[in-house]
Amino acid sequence: MDYKPGLRVRLRVTAARRRAWQSSACRKPPRRDPADTVRKFMRREIGGGHRRPPRPAAPSTSAFSCPEKFRNFQLQEEYDAYETVQLPSLWSRRKIIEIVAAKDLIFALAESGLCGAFNRTTNKRICCLNTSPDEMIKSLFYNKNNESLITVSVYESDRFSSLKCRTTPIEYIRRGQLDGGFPLFETESLRYPGFVEFDDVNGKILTFSAHDSTYKVFDIKNYKFLYSIYDKDIQEIKISPGIMLVIYQKASNHVPLKILSIEDGTPLKTFTQLLHRNRKVDFIEQFNEKLLVKQDKENLQIIDVRNAGLIEVNKTKFMTPSAFIFLYENNLFLTFCNRTVAAWNFRGELVTSFNDHELWHPNCNTNNVYITADQDLIISYCKVSRDGRNDEGPEASPMGSINMSSIFTGKCVTKISPLDPTLTVAPRRRGDSSRSTITSTVSDALEDITALFYDEDRNEIYTGNSKGLVHVWSN
Repeated sequence: MDYKPGLRVRLRVTAARRRAWQSSACRKPPRRDPADTVRKFMRREIGGGHRRPPRPAAPSTSAFSCPEKFRNFQLQEEYDAYETVQLPSLWSRRKIIEIVAAKDLIFALAESGLCGAFNRTTNKRICCLNTSPDEMIKSLFYNKNNESLITVSVYESDRFSSLKCRTTPIEYIRRGQLDGGFPLFETESLRYPGFVEFDDVNGKILTFSAHDSTYKVFDIKNYKFLYSIYDKDIQEIKISPGIMLVIYQKASNHVPLKILSIEDGTPLKTFTQLLHRNRKVDFIEQFNEKLLVKQDKENLQIIDVRNAGLIEVNKTKFMTPSAFIFLYENNLFLTFCNRTVAAWNFRGELVTSFNDHELWHPNCNTNNVYITADQDLIISYCKVSRDGRNDEGPEASPMGSINMSSIFTGKCVTKISPLDPTLTVAPRRRGDSSRSTITSTVSDALEDITALFYDEDRNEIYTGNSKGLVHVWSN
């Protein structure tokens, strides 16, 4: 297959993205106004204002009810993303890489680019979201602002070299009327290394056209163009609530940085960050007024961009993670490194180490972990634990468990485990004609899970595996 391996769709790695998938019926913490961050920088630049210290995070009561909430979870349904599809060579059976739920619909995206839509009420396959045989869907985004699903695709006819976006109202998908959708950003050249990034924290979409080095910002509600940023020396743009961090090309011993308002692109602060010479930059991340900088074989630096305050975390304590999740409501961030998860605060302190939560996949991504709306629980596919010890060696179980752990204590509060003798395929209720046909055993369904999603409204967990199957776990 000749598609560009580096072509990417960037989705904000935030718990807020997960929260956005839930409807208003779900209990949510108060949403922080992105303008608050902008006002902080403005107060700093004009010399003033008393800043109240952040309220420390406190455990949510919902975490303590988790064992009861997940009690008697069973395997309820099974969907096949490849069901009744006449497959061109492009859509060979591959693993599920992303699951999105919106209202009573479930969308399952396979690594081949095939995406199936299923109705959770009728348990029937609705349609295939691919509008042509040469379309490979790369990612999904549920836009709760207008209740539509955005698909980002590449096409064989284009040698898989540029991204194409399309939005389709959920109601049209429910009726199988894909022609009710329409393309987005047709004037933008999203050819590699261009990208599109959806940020529901600020309600914005960021695109990058590589051929003219132009970034553009659009309103996520109506896709209206807002403003553009052009500078050939920009290396990357990172988004936080209310602001954007513009990272320029690295100089010999420093990197120029600029903070912009996300609303209109107004510059709020320009500064430089000193770097060690001849050291690779592992990452530069922005979280409100905190800047996180890590270079190879160097300590983590946490810089307060308002007053240049610096906190260092020893390199032996903070290993470079493969992924971050910022918990905006709790002023914490999660790191994923070598199958382990840890929660840190912005004083450089390790807040939580997780027990009995060794991730199955060494290279974690946000499609196989889930953070609840209250940001108090992490749900992941993990190694099976026997008496507190994880299976190791050639005789290790090919099956994993779905673990729910408290972000505040690190304790595993409950799990869906193949070692649980009460875990079964739920029996079909008499007269229930909507029940799907389940061909997998519980052991099959817990083997090689490659995608995970938790629907908080329905209290159901959806998992996808390497065989292109989706399973529903609920009580």
